[in-house]
Amino acid sequence: MNKSKGNRSLYTLVFIVVCSVGLVNIEATNLQARKNGQKDHCNKTVDIYEDVSSPDLMPENFGKPLTCWYRFRSFRGTPKDWILRIKFNKFKVGTLLNASHCQGGYMQVRVVAVLGMSIVDGNAKTDVSNRKEPGMFCGETEQPQTFMSETSFVKIVFHVDNFTDQTYFSFDTKAEQQLVVYLRYGQHPELYPNRRGEVVQGSYCERIFRDCRLQTCYVQSPAYPGVYPRNLHCRYYLNTRLPFIKLYIENEEFNIDGQRCENIMTCPMRPISSGQENCPYDYIKIYDGKNEFSPVIGTFCGMGKFPYSIIGTSQDLFVEFVSSPAGPLLNTGFHFNVGNWPGHVDTAGSRNGTCDWLLSSESLRASGDSEGIFLSVAHWYPPHTSCTYLMQGEEGEIVRLYFPSFRINRIESPIKPIDGDCGESLTLYDASWPNDAKIIKTFCDTFSKPMEKHDFVSSGNALFVRFESKTGSYSGSSLYYWAHYDFFNNTKLGEPVPGKPCDEVFASWKTTKGWLRSPLNTLVYKQPPNSEDVQCLYRFVTDKRLYARVILTINRIHFKDHPYNPGPCTNCLEDRIDKLVVWEPLPAGVNSSHPAITLTKAAQMGEVTCICNRHTRPTQIISKGEQLNLQLIVDSAHSALSYFKHNAALFEATYEFVHGPLCGPSLIQPTTDGDIHYPFYEAIGYVEPPKSIRCIWEIKVNRDRDLWIHFDRVKFASKSCDDGIVDIFLKDKAESFLSVCGENVSLAKELPILSAAQLSPDGAEPAITVQFVGRTSPTRAAFKIAWTELFHLPRNTDGSLKTSRLTEAGSAAEIIEGCEFTCPGDAGLCIPARLVCNGVVNCPNVSNIEGSSFLSDESDELCVQETHNDINWLYIALAGVGTVLVLCFLCVCIYRKCCRYCCSDDDDDDD
Repeated sequence: MNKSKGNRSLYTLVFIVVCSVGLVNIEATNLQARKNGQKDHCNKTVDIYEDVSSPDLMPENFGKPLTCWYRFRSFRGTPKDWILRIKFNKFKVGTLLNASHCQGGYMQVRVVAVLGMSIVDGNAKTDVSNRKEPGMFCGETEQPQTFMSETSFVKIVFHVDNFTDQTYFSFDTKAEQQLVVYLRYGQHPELYPNRRGEVVQGSYCERIFRDCRLQTCYVQSPAYPGVYPRNLHCRYYLNTRLPFIKLYIENEEFNIDGQRCENIMTCPMRPISSGQENCPYDYIKIYDGKNEFSPVIGTFCGMGKFPYSIIGTSQDLFVEFVSSPAGPLLNTGFHFNVGNWPGHVDTAGSRNGTCDWLLSSESLRASGDSEGIFLSVAHWYPPHTSCTYLMQGEEGEIVRLYFPSFRINRIESPIKPIDGDCGESLTLYDASWPNDAKIIKTFCDTFSKPMEKHDFVSSGNALFVRFESKTGSYSGSSLYYWAHYDFFNNTKLGEPVPGKPCDEVFASWKTTKGWLRSPLNTLVYKQPPNSEDVQCLYRFVTDKRLYARVILTINRIHFKDHPYNPGPCTNCLEDRIDKLVVWEPLPAGVNSSHPAITLTKAAQMGEVTCICNRHTRPTQIISKGEQLNLQLIVDSAHSALSYFKHNAALFEATYEFVHGPLCGPSLIQPTTDGDIHYPFYEAIGYVEPPKSIRCIWEIKVNRDRDLWIHFDRVKFASKSCDDGIVDIFLKDKAESFLSVCGENVSLAKELPILSAAQLSPDGAEPAITVQFVGRTSPTRAAFKIAWTELFHLPRNTDGSLKTSRLTEAGSAAEIIEGCEFTCPGDAGLCIPARLVCNGVVNCPNVSNIEGSSFLSDESDELCVQETHNDINWLYIALAGVGTVLVLCFLCVCIYRKCCRYCCSDDDDDDD
């Protein structure tokens, strides 16, 4: 009985416990159900393509702190090939305060309701991650905003200290492969795995770009083209193989801190600005070099299309991108390409600083190039920049500068815009420094016209170019030019003529002899085809008190074949061909004040030597007077084509001033007889003895006369012909007819007679040339050369001489004037009577011929006569009168002297 009662009590207790546990489980189930409703919106792993919104407002969370996090499920396959696109459809979380932290409400309400959202992109297993300092977003956005992850792992954390109905958000997610995100990875990303740079290990957005070319390097803000994360400090190291590195951001969308809130009325869009003072929160800073210690090009922020590209001065740029710790969910960052600007050439010179160049002719020769090149400033430069180019030649050189390409535009990318004209200018100076007195030309960006292919030539060995910019530029100069320069040897062997590019004067008081050639400066041949011919005049000038003649010897001529006139040279003066012409500008015997004879007039007179054929044999021209002109004429139709930068000489010549005062008169007019004395006695007293001498006498002869030359006396300094020699030249003959020196002085006694045919072979004015060259102690030599013009007796029909004309029986009309005395021999030579017995043998045959009726002009039979003492009473009377006058003068003088003596004695006695 008792046992059954105990069992019933036990069952009752079990039932009560079971019922209690059921009630507890029911209550727990209801509580868990309420909690699961909240957990569906917070602290969970989100599936791809799932919509997520903020938790419902409930009594349990209203006005309380709330933290929600969301993770996204990992992808199948290779996670690195996928990214997440998170689109925030609406977002209102707190208020941005001073761009430094997020705060709810307003400052005057004093409600501290700090909340924000952070996005963690990546984790410990991914290559990049910002999980250490993710930063915060806050504020309000009613328009959808997108965040595109850098990795396949993303965690979003929301936090609010006071959760109310003024806090809400919603977003959805989508996974995308990199191949389809063209805005970030571009076309064919598999071909360029490092297009977005190589990530520095352990960093989120520090990237290295090497050997960039266009479309191979994309520099982007993190999460581009979506909203960039907060609290960033990104570093980009950019490099190209060649200078100048260029950031291609012109007309690219740019949005760095462009808006601080979505309300345009409250937060107007910030235009693109530059300068640290204008970009205090989010900004991109660009350095001209490899790191942050390089010069700063600029700091930029704002929103819009970037107005210009940026070009560095070398192969490297360093870019720094900074975002504030807190900010709105609005700004989408930047994207630009990297390449090199094709504005770099290897300049043969040395650079001082960024853009100051010394371009020397020595450096240009060392480079092996015939022309040097420099370009306009193709990279960025700050305001008030000055770039200089000094083209420095050696002594005697000149500089040529020209621009094959030249464009002048308005300044497109100024760093510091200015009002007014000439923000940038290019000035050329005919000097080695910026001498304002020697400005050749100034080009200005606002009103100048470019001058392409125009030669700017210096007058000296230096040309200075200065580029100045008041505004500065991010992407190069508004004056775009491609400049070529070269050097030309402008050495003159004579004295240059001002205003003439190639004329020279050779004066005897400067040098007595020398060498010359066609212009060393081949720039003179660079003439337009339709311009005047190239003409270079070489003048040889002396004074008869120093020298009376000029000897010009043209040793070599090498004209190129005329491409447009290949025929032979038939009319040298008239044909359009290359030529050398020689003429005397002054007639012989006149002074320099006489009007000069032009080439045209000399050609009309037939006194021009013209050479137009190529030859290597020397041609010698001896002037008759004190001046001689040599002119090189090159046809402009081919001068530039054939001779510009053609260093070979077109001609080579030598000159010498000869016939000094010791030689006496150089030109002797026709006369029946005459002589030459060396040395000339009148000059001995005032002329310093020369070390060597060359005398050239031209003896003119009357027509139809023979000439007999003979030495009356002759003495040379030595027996060697090298020390002194006398040469006799017939007209137009280069070889001497007869040479007399110490070795063969006996030849002077038997000189042949020069016939009229020998004296004038071409019918020109008959003459001979006598030359004396003394190389050693010329003053020790002395000689007298005499000559006589010989007449010819006419002959009878049988060939015998008509001697009857010389007899007394002959009529006066039949006597030939100047032929009164017949010389010995059967040659029929005769001389004037006044030359008979004048002390000089004038007939060449001095020996009497046996049985001949003719005698020598100096024979004793003619010249020795008995002296008759005829008294000339007139002379005796004159002598007597003179003697009386002398005696009377002496008596008067003695009388006056005696009177003075007597007077002086009387005065002494009185005393």
